[in-house]
Amino acid sequence: MEIHGRQGFGRWSFPLFYYAVAQTPIRALRIKHFRKAGRKNECKEETGRQEPAETGGRISLQGYRCTESRQPVLEELYHDPDSKLHAQGQKGGVTMPDKNVERERLNPQVLVDTENLTREEWLDWRRRGIGGSDVSAIIGISPFRTARDIYYDKLGIAVVEENEGNWVAMEMGHLLEDLVAKIFERKTGLKIYQIKKMFRHPLYPFMLADVDYFITMPDGTKAILEIKTTNYNAKDLWWKDGRETVPAYYEPQGRHYMAVMDIDRVFFCCLYGNTEDEVIIRELRRDMAYEEEMIFLEQEFWNSYVQKQVPPPYLEDGDVILASARQYCGRADKDAGAIVLNGTMPSTLMRYMQLQEQKKQSDKYSKKLEADIQRLKAILAAEMGTSCRAVCDMGGSRYTLTYNPVRKMMVDKDNLMRLKLQYPEIYEQFVTVSEFRTFHVKVSSVDAA
Repeated sequence: MEIHGRQGFGRWSFPLFYYAVAQTPIRALRIKHFRKAGRKNECKEETGRQEPAETGGRISLQGYRCTESRQPVLEELYHDPDSKLHAQGQKGGVTMPDKNVERERLNPQVLVDTENLTREEWLDWRRRGIGGSDVSAIIGISPFRTARDIYYDKLGIAVVEENEGNWVAMEMGHLLEDLVAKIFERKTGLKIYQIKKMFRHPLYPFMLADVDYFITMPDGTKAILEIKTTNYNAKDLWWKDGRETVPAYYEPQGRHYMAVMDIDRVFFCCLYGNTEDEVIIRELRRDMAYEEEMIFLEQEFWNSYVQKQVPPPYLEDGDVILASARQYCGRADKDAGAIVLNGTMPSTLMRYMQLQEQKKQSDKYSKKLEADIQRLKAILAAEMGTSCRAVCDMGGSRYTLTYNPVRKMMVDKDNLMRLKLQYPEIYEQFVTVSEFRTFHVKVSSVDAA
């Protein structure tokens, strides 16, 4: 990506960029909050068991302490009069009931019996709401998917599962699910069982849950069991700074299921080897502060984007955004006309150029600065789609962005193997074309252009 243009930014400032690119300040703040790594996974309860009170469809935060990493963000939200979570503010905001008031448990609704559904039928039912594995992408912490990927899936444009690069790992996860569940049962002595139904939240019907297993605890209460598989090298993600944790992109799934089922504990059992001792077992307790924020973001995604059929903005890391854009945009079209950057894109461009200049003047490498640059570059590139050129007029200057493909002929690894085994005499039949694109912005006088 290359930009040519005047380096004066005039009235464009970081706050303006932040609010323009994020579109919704609250959403950006929440995503920034959820991206924080290394949170404690357990939830500490006050002395004595406190059940959260029902308050007009909202979940009380009484009886639970936020971890230190979350508290400042939540305090800012609750005391910001413009926040949708302001305690005294807008409709749907958080109310703080008497902590001694208890609520009745909510009963999740059965959406459909899944035992005899085909894969296609199951996917069709799942598109009617947000499932647990969707949540990490929706709140901006998935290393694999964007919120827009989930949006396309819900509209039936593309199925997320079918676009996974490592299909073998997914298939292995399905094949080993019963085995890992059996290992958990042997390791813990807890009784597990399945309910082959898809559930939905009684207050938030867009929240769906298809739980792997349920657990009967010694005290008679119920818990949830989620089965995971990984490789030996990735098992370190289940530790953070020497302590046990749940990977950040799995945590929302467990908390989503606890919210839908109104259950206070979820266990993860992850197999990373080929013996029963090569498993990781973790427990999460319900955290109502986290849940409140999560439900708000899910509701915003469903109502503001899916229901209105408006693609959500890209707010993820640069490589995830580019992977998403390539998947849905297709190959570059050199004959396509230049697009005009408008809406939030001019502020995105200005911030990109500002950070590039900051990078040039810096004496040392900044990982965060580089990540911010790549994210803004990806947002601009995604906006261009298949077009190789974009223009933006600001302050008497024209910024010209180019994102040209560089292609070469090659035989990829799989086709090379087929070539050797099946058709050694026909090389061209197995040649594929790969491409990458270079991004540039050129600035010139509007009159001269």
